[in-house]
Amino acid sequence: MEARKVNIANGWLWIKQGYWLFKKSPVLWVTLAVTGVVGLLGISTIPVIGDPFATLLFPILLAGYMFGCRALEHDEELELSHLFAGFHNNTSQLVTLGGISLISQMLILGVMMLTGGANLVSILMSGQPVENPEILAQAAAGAGMSMMLSMALFSILLMAMQFAPMLIIFDKMSPIDALKASLLGCLRNILPLSLYGAMMFLFIMIASMPMMLGWLILLPVMLSSMYAIYRDLFPTPTEIAMALESEVITPGQ
Repeated sequence: MEARKVNIANGWLWIKQGYWLFKKSPVLWVTLAVTGVVGLLGISTIPVIGDPFATLLFPILLAGYMFGCRALEHDEELELSHLFAGFHNNTSQLVTLGGISLISQMLILGVMMLTGGANLVSILMSGQPVENPEILAQAAAGAGMSMMLSMALFSILLMAMQFAPMLIIFDKMSPIDALKASLLGCLRNILPLSLYGAMMFLFIMIASMPMMLGWLILLPVMLSSMYAIYRDLFPTPTEIAMALESEVITPGQ
């Protein structure tokens, strides 16, 4: 399945569509978003296995949110059960996706260590807050090109993971094929995605003041806008056929 290329202005349209989905059930959206985030953060605090386990579970949790978005899109009710919908649909493929993400992250950190960023990796992997910012700054400066290479690799991984859960649960793709399609879809639409990212960064700054209360709205909108992006870039075969049909119909007909 190949993503279509859209206009740069769609980057703003996705946010509007995400907010439209949020307005359909705002209270439950906030409840689901907060519950999911708190749950993942709680799991990640478990010594040794917490972070890897949270990484494995993330695609499953995201899939549940996407099922909720699809329900709202079809004028159905958003329910608490959507939070766990990923545990009942394509679970093994979603866990595999999480495993690929986890292994990829470990490999990227390994590359960073081998290319001069060992000190920075050690600080990041310690799990302890850095009290002196200068220590982190010095480690980052020492990493140099290693950090730039790692950031590039993480960006590729992020793009590959962006739509992979949706392609697995809605389009029945294998994890590898979903990762490929997601990456190519992001690369084909780098301009609208960049506009989307810039606007979201602005909203993140606003939502973080005061007391980060704006995140109660922003987080659900971010989740629902991800679904909006997926639906725009990966239309259904019926939608594609209708679009092609409309292109061949002349105004005189």
